[in-house]
Amino acid sequence: MIALEHERPWQADTESRLANFTDLAATAIGNVSAREQLREVADEQAALRRVATLVARGAAPDVIFGAVAQEVAHVLPAVDHAVIGRYTSHQSVEFVGGWKRAGGPDWVGKTTALGGHNVSTAVFETLQPARVDHLDDEASPTTAIARNSGARSSAGAPINVEGRLWGVMIVASAHAAELPAGIERELADFIELLATAIANTQAREEVRASRARIVAAADQARRRIERDVHDGAQQRLVSLGLQLRTAQASVPPELGELRAELDRAIDATTAAMEELQEIARGIHPAVLAQGGLRTALKTLARRAAIPVHLDLGAVGRLPDHIEISAYYVVAETLTNAAKHANASAVTVEVGYVDDILRIAVRDDGIGGADFTRGSGLLGLKDRLEAIGGRILLDSPRDGGTEVTAELPLAGTTAGNTRATPSPAGVQEGQGSTREVRPD
Repeated sequence: MIALEHERPWQADTESRLANFTDLAATAIGNVSAREQLREVADEQAALRRVATLVARGAAPDVIFGAVAQEVAHVLPAVDHAVIGRYTSHQSVEFVGGWKRAGGPDWVGKTTALGGHNVSTAVFETLQPARVDHLDDEASPTTAIARNSGARSSAGAPINVEGRLWGVMIVASAHAAELPAGIERELADFIELLATAIANTQAREEVRASRARIVAAADQARRRIERDVHDGAQQRLVSLGLQLRTAQASVPPELGELRAELDRAIDATTAAMEELQEIARGIHPAVLAQGGLRTALKTLARRAAIPVHLDLGAVGRLPDHIEISAYYVVAETLTNAAKHANASAVTVEVGYVDDILRIAVRDDGIGGADFTRGSGLLGLKDRLEAIGGRILLDSPRDGGTEVTAELPLAGTTAGNTRATPSPAGVQEGQGSTREVRPD
């Protein structure tokens, strides 16, 4: 409204000019609001693209969950903490990914029982977004974790996967009653957009865990068959061989033909026993369980049909599924080098890179290997991917073949019965390099 202090006639077009100015002001305000909305939409779309890229690349679940938490914190205002919790079947919540503005205790990696006046419990009970403006110093474990991390108020929204409650997305402020009004609804809308990425990550992790269990079960079955063969048929053949030798020793000199027949029977028994040993070794190498990866690889190299140069670094005892997978990588590549690559020598290097066991096998053969030819390399690829590892193949024509396998030592559980190695636990020949030629 415009007023004059002195009585003076208005110009004839004052009202229309004022209306035009008001329209211009409204347009400007609308443009600012629209630009702000467009910026928010652009920020959300950029965040979704970054998360989707991580999912497409097959990033680990903890990386993806951490990225989701970080993107949520950057899109929404006044957030000091963002964390993803996954509900378990035991009325508890496991915090699987998070982001925080400042240092201090973290929520991630902890699992607590539900209960108390906190967002995790409220979302679980109501299946709706919730907020708590004052995180009281109460006895419930979930509230205690939030307060210990520095949170004083929080808001959260349910994460639904395939129509079922999977977990909760929580944002928190380091100050009481500091989160903007309605932030839990904004969070719910944004999480709905991210739910597909979370569902894909969950599905991929379930498939990987299932494959790892299958691999572990197959290894256990192999180990059981090898043990049954060793303790059963193989021992019977050994006993039979001894009985034949005893019988042969009692044959009178004049029965030369019978002695010759017993000689042939003893030779056949010995051949059958050696063949059975070879079969059992292919099912599951007993030397691996008895002496570990280091001893098993030396045995492999010694029996190889071509010279093998071993560099085993500081390799000590490892979890069962890691040792078995590493053994099969070397066994398969040595077989390929001798049978298909026409190689004259092979180099095998095994060592640690951070929390990864790295195996590199190189030959000087004809090259041209790929995963689609034969089942050996493809089987190795499936095995390694099932336990979170990977295998790389570089095999140009007439340029030799290099197979590189990487096996994670941290965060794997399938068949894990031994601790991961430490410098103090390294066994025999640290940093040793040796050449082993076939017998």
